[in-house]
Amino acid sequence: MKTWLYLTAEGLATPSLDWPCCVWSSTGQRQLMPLNQAASELKGQAVDLLLPMELCSWVRSEPWPSRRRPAAQATAFAVEEQLGESLEKLHLSVGTRDPQGRYPVMVIDRERFAAVLQLLKEVGIEVRSVFVDADRLPQGQALGVWWFGRWMLGGGLPARLTLTEDGLALLKPGLPTDMQWRDERQEMADADQWLTLASPQAINLRHGDFARQRNRLPWHLGGLAVALLLALNWGASEARIHFLESQGRELHSRNEQQFKALYPEQTRIVDLAAQLGALQNQGAEPQGSRIAGLVNLVEQVIGASPVEVQRIEFRQGDGWKIQLTANSFAELELLRERGRQQGTPVRIDNASKDQNRVQATLTVEQEA
Repeated sequence: MKTWLYLTAEGLATPSLDWPCCVWSSTGQRQLMPLNQAASELKGQAVDLLLPMELCSWVRSEPWPSRRRPAAQATAFAVEEQLGESLEKLHLSVGTRDPQGRYPVMVIDRERFAAVLQLLKEVGIEVRSVFVDADRLPQGQALGVWWFGRWMLGGGLPARLTLTEDGLALLKPGLPTDMQWRDERQEMADADQWLTLASPQAINLRHGDFARQRNRLPWHLGGLAVALLLALNWGASEARIHFLESQGRELHSRNEQQFKALYPEQTRIVDLAAQLGALQNQGAEPQGSRIAGLVNLVEQVIGASPVEVQRIEFRQGDGWKIQLTANSFAELELLRERGRQQGTPVRIDNASKDQNRVQATLTVEQEA
């Protein structure tokens, strides 16, 4: 069993060394203690951190059109309207796609999260992963659990939240009738095991700007390692230089032979690359085939999508670039997927949200 450290909701108002905590070690027994004592007990070992749901919020995207996992930025923009703060102030962590194609997102204030991690670092606690208590309940059943002085709702419920007794009384009429309830005041609920054992669906907040920093080697070991690497690299570089020079000469000779076979009238070779480029430009792709490619793109891909084309241009070497607007990032993802299915792979670049519309540049990917 992993070692878990739980920062209870009781200490959120004034985070300090007296923060009430709970530790689960290899014995699986719950040990209540303040943070400074927990730091002494853990003795610098890496722990999995459990935060109270009161520190976070949980939202969910609309069904995503493609089964391919969207980029983090696309998911962030997709749920932006559900958030109470600007994206710059928040740290978003995306979970696993559900059967309806929606992605759950755990949201936490960046400054508060950074302050918590810094406090733990100062007392010598190394944080391996970070999860939220209400997000670790089993997914197969809607659950309500009385845990550490409040009701915690989650599991198969399409929400993650904590409530007081009065808050639950107001909300309960709208909850599923088959929802299961556990109360540790009446019996030691399974919550401790649920929250500390494996939970594949739970969202880990330790990523991106808050990813775990690996321990560095002591300076004297680090210096020795660097010296060894430099020595090995020098020897390898010498051998690689000789090898590349030999390969380069052989490749250049082979290219000259192929060039003479393709263009026998070119009896004198001065600059192989320049001469080849000039000859190829003479037989460049005709304008008609470019227009035909554009027609295929518009008819088969863009024409079947609810997007608005703002500008179309052809760039030599890059191909067609189309500036367009859409209602959502999901529409852009669907457009890219349709292009792949029609044999016209496209790339979505420079996507950004402007009020209620999403702007992007569509580029037809060139064949290798």
